[in-house]
Amino acid sequence: MVDVGGKPVSRRRARAAATVRMRPETAAQLGSLPKGDALATARIAGIMAAKRTADLIPLCHPLPLTHVEVAVSVGDDRAEIEATAETTAQTGVEMEALVAASVAALALYDMAKAVDPGMVVEAVRLLEKTKEDVRP
Repeated sequence: MVDVGGKPVSRRRARAAATVRMRPETAAQLGSLPKGDALATARIAGIMAAKRTADLIPLCHPLPLTHVEVAVSVGDDRAEIEATAETTAQTGVEMEALVAASVAALALYDMAKAVDPGMVVEAVRLLEKTKEDVRP
């Protein structure tokens, strides 16, 4: 792991996104699939994943997350997932946001794969990362 011990503590925030393309009929029923509510499941899966990022990504620092949010918006033929992670620490939270968005997309895929095996998870990307000084 990279030594971040000498870096100052700062408030850090990152936003990431992922897209799941699907048939319009699938998008219309994401809240009530045979396996259950894919939207709620994806949100919870993303939050849980963010909290486990250091267990999933080798050499990633474990961080005390202060906030994680996962939002899923449904379009005509896709679901757009946006994940936000925040911490006050010595290193950034972009991996936590990216893992949250990725796992939320995979959970949504898992929930809907029986009705739409042609779905595509794509465009996992970092949207923004910020750092603010916390010194008085």
